[in-house]
This record gives sequence, C-alpha cells and structure tokens, in this order.
Amino acid sequence: MSSISEILQKIRSKSPLVHNITNYVVMNNTANALLAVGASPVMAHAKEEVEDIVAISSSLVINMGTLSDKWVESMLMAAAQAKATNTPFVFDPVGVGASAYRMEVAQKIIETAIPNVIRGNASEIMALAKLTNSTKGVDSTIDTQDAIEGASLLAKQLNNTVVISGAIDYIITADTISKIENGSPLMAKITGMGCTATAMVGACLGVEENTHLAAVTAMVIMGVAGDMANEKSAGPGSFQMNFYDSLYELSPEVLAVKVKTNA
Repeated sequence: MSSISEILQKIRSKSPLVHNITNYVVMNNTANALLAVGASPVMAHAKEEVEDIVAISSSLVINMGTLSDKWVESMLMAAAQAKATNTPFVFDPVGVGASAYRMEVAQKIIETAIPNVIRGNASEIMALAKLTNSTKGVDSTIDTQDAIEGASLLAKQLNNTVVISGAIDYIITADTISKIENGSPLMAKITGMGCTATAMVGACLGVEENTHLAAVTAMVIMGVAGDMANEKSAGPGSFQMNFYDSLYELSPEVLAVKVKTNA
C-alpha cells in the first residue's frame, strides 16, 4: 500500500485528469489548486460531453454548490458513466439540508452511483445521514466531532469513505477513523476551501485505489498547505495566494515533518 508521500509523488508524476462538475463560485480556485499540486483539471458540465469526459478521466468530482436542472442532469449522467466505467467518484453535497431540492438531488446522485468518497462539513454529513437538517447555507452549524456517528452510519450503509472537514478533519471507512489536525483558521475565511478539498480527494483517488488512504492524503495535503500558507499570510487575501504556492512547494519531506494525524 502506498504512503501519503508516495501518493503526492504519483500525482506529480502521473498528473491525473480530474473531471470536475462543480459550482460557479469555485471553478477557478479548484482548477488552480489541482494544477498547483500536479493534477490536471477539466471543468466540463455540458450533458453533451460529460460521458465522454468521464470515460477518459482518472476520477470524477461532483459538487452541487450551484444547482440548476441542466447541471443536475449532467451530474446524473456523469455519475452513471463513472459507475459503468469504474471511474473513482467523489461527491460534495454542498448545502444539503438547506432545501428540499438539495436533499432530493443528493439522494438522486447517490442512488445513481454510490460515491467512493463523500466529503462535506459536519452539517452536510449529518443532513445526508438524515440525523439532522440544521444546515445554514453551505456553512457548518455543527462541530465535526458531533458528526462522527452520522458519518460512520453513512459510510457503513454505503460501504464507502466519508470525510468530515473542519477545524479537525475526520476520515471514516467502516470501523476505521482517521483524524487530521492540520490547517489554518484562515481557511474558513476563503470561499471554496471545502470544495477544493473535495477536488483534492479526486486527485488522490486518481492515483490510489485505497479510498481511505486517498482521502487521508488529500486532507493532509490541504491541511499542511494551509499551515504553510498561514506562516506567511496577513489575512485571507494573501493566504489564498500563498496557499497555491504552498501546494506547489509541498514535498514528501515537508509532509513528513508537518503532518498531524493518527492515520
């Protein structure tokens, strides 16, 4: 089995093609983060081409941040194609629980193809596990610690990996729970950091079959890069710039020194 450092090296050497059907707010951020870490992003959401793009991609990332009927149709087609082609699939249920429509779409996506990994904040994971519907927009109103039970139930029900991101990240697969304590409070002041984390899971899944390890690696990469950016940033604006630089500068040696995880 690969290590966290080896997965980072594989991303750099193989440059996995990550197909993102994501939201308007974060497209540029997500693409830049994937490029900085060494992956190749493609942002394709037209229903006329999503099946073809999935077929040539290393992984599929579906993010339902800005929904519309046409995009939902594309998401369902892409998810079905990922299932048919055995393409690793990551799902970000942005804001699920905030509206009946979002819950309905999330359920349709999961019914079409069970994601290899689901990543969300505590409120989203709890809502998806049907334990609560207290989601404030796309922001979490629940601590990550409180969502562990719901995430465990969800992971066992779907036989997949569930990631709860927050001040502390939890990665849950069956009875295995990994905890990551890297990251900066400034990450919560920049839109789309969670969405970027989901795309990073897609990059890792593109080169690593072990879904739990891939998800752990993605959250470690995000957290360590956040720590590095925090050291040289005055606020959210400079942090965003420094975050991309930190992703680019990441090395196996830096990960080994800075990682804070029980994985």
